[in-house]
Amino acid sequence: MAIPSESKAAYQAKVKAQIDKLNAQIDEMKAKAEQAKANASIEYHSKLENLYAQRDTVQMKFNELQGASEEAWKELSKGFEAAWSDLQKSFDNAMTKFK
Repeated sequence: MAIPSESKAAYQAKVKAQIDKLNAQIDEMKAKAEQAKANASIEYHSKLENLYAQRDTVQMKFNELQGASEEAWKELSKGFEAAWSDLQKSFDNAMTKFK
């Protein structure tokens, strides 16, 4: 049975509209994915900056520890241990977040 050309044209227009709508939705999803990727990158770099700052603090505490007298060494080691613990926690947190 033949479909009249007007029906065929209307059907084609309907299908084309559906495909166009789907393409727009896919493009929107792609844009959201790109935005999520950008947000993740910003968060990743922020965490790295924090880790670098904490690492620098640990290095500074270690340098102080190396130059400390026997009397000051025990007191300075407490500050070093606290800084090291903070750095380890931040590192573990960042690794968990970005796995």
